[in-house]
Amino acid sequence: MPQRLIDRTPRVEAADPALGRTARPLGRPPSGRYRSAMPTRSEIVEVSGRKVAVSNPDKVMFAGPGYTKRDLVAYYLAVADGALRGAGGRPMALKRYVNGADGEFFFQKRAPESRPDWIRTVEISFPSGRTADEVVVDDAAGLAWVANLGCLDLNPHAVRADDLDHPDELRVDLDPVPGVPWDDMRRVALVVRDVLADHGLAGWPKTSGSRGIHVNVRIERRWSFDEVRRAALALAREVERRAPDIASSKWWKEERHGVFIDYNQNAKDRTVASAYSVRPVPDARVSAPVTWDELPLCELGDFTLATVPARFGKIGDPAAGMDDAVGSLDELLELSARQAKAGQGDAPWPPNYAKAPGEPPRVAPSRARRATTDDDASREPKPPKSPTSRTPSPTGRRASTKPLVEIARAATKEEALAAFERWKTRHEAIVAQLQPADILVDSMRGRFTLWYRIRVNLEHVPEAERPPQEPLDADYDPWSEVRQSR
Repeated sequence: MPQRLIDRTPRVEAADPALGRTARPLGRPPSGRYRSAMPTRSEIVEVSGRKVAVSNPDKVMFAGPGYTKRDLVAYYLAVADGALRGAGGRPMALKRYVNGADGEFFFQKRAPESRPDWIRTVEISFPSGRTADEVVVDDAAGLAWVANLGCLDLNPHAVRADDLDHPDELRVDLDPVPGVPWDDMRRVALVVRDVLADHGLAGWPKTSGSRGIHVNVRIERRWSFDEVRRAALALAREVERRAPDIASSKWWKEERHGVFIDYNQNAKDRTVASAYSVRPVPDARVSAPVTWDELPLCELGDFTLATVPARFGKIGDPAAGMDDAVGSLDELLELSARQAKAGQGDAPWPPNYAKAPGEPPRVAPSRARRATTDDDASREPKPPKSPTSRTPSPTGRRASTKPLVEIARAATKEEALAAFERWKTRHEAIVAQLQPADILVDSMRGRFTLWYRIRVNLEHVPEAERPPQEPLDADYDPWSEVRQSR
């Protein structure tokens, strides 16, 4: 039985290697390295030979446990070595929760104009053709600075600032469909480990801090983003082949089951929460590196802002050897070539990317089937349609041939899920017939933030029992402000 290394100490006394002294326990008044500049409005933290202003340090960032911005900064200083291993030296999108984890967030890709002269930036280009100077965190002071901006989690790109065209990391993002048990997540991660090892690569697992697992792989910097994505797709398909009952490489949600291996996280401009990131969940969980021996025993709630610094001080960083395990993608790319020869070509890209050569039609299978059916039917005379014979979908877009009903569109995931709970209360008999994959929770990109949509696939419910499309319980319009401004 593997040794269990998880520490659930509720308070933290964490070593800060950059300062050679001890950080204060969470929730207690600052001492030592914190010097009050304006007692009620800001404090100065001295780290890595620099001074970082922490504005409004008593602002509560996590309402339940009461963790403040001061606690968030202290956390990142306590785990700085590990956090920098995951995010240091990389361009980073700033995901800012200025009103705490319960408030709305926004992505800030362009570095703030008002920033210390020691904060480095690098120009990033996006699939749209636009560019932006993004922040590069180089030391513990940089971590404290981004935490002060309200960045709970760190979202770096898979490249180093000195070479923006060649990723040094392949990212395996395991994302469960609703209802998938945590044990299935761990089982799929172990299959990922085996596939990587069989192709000459070492994987370094970590919890996502939300519901999933990430496995990061250091690679030589000689492949393009497209090649790294192709290697990730080959990996995903091989994991699905070995564990078909619990793993899926299918992009369209209506085709997924079990644990989805999101190969598109390796496309250019995609970011994921890096190691030691604090996630915006009520108990302030952390995306925590673990050993392969720990993985079968760990639980997501084991790793929080309060417990991880003590664990880090006790065992160090389980991913400490990652930079010394740089591998080659040659064998995965050879696997990709064999898959293509067998008929498995490219797979769909995210919708904001230009269509790639050889990419299959970028349309959900159910809509593609409908288009084919409509084309066949067009060869026969059609009776005239009544102008009231069809009700448009709630979004106004073409309806799917799957029997989908939309439940909610909301600015936050919590609001959307609350609306879904109310729908379930009204349709208890229907809920009992649904399968986990029938519940579709989509994060949709608005102008500056994400919004959330929930739909239900009723194909497993007898047609006579299916409820009709109802007015949306939550009906958020992400574009209303844009229209008003115009």
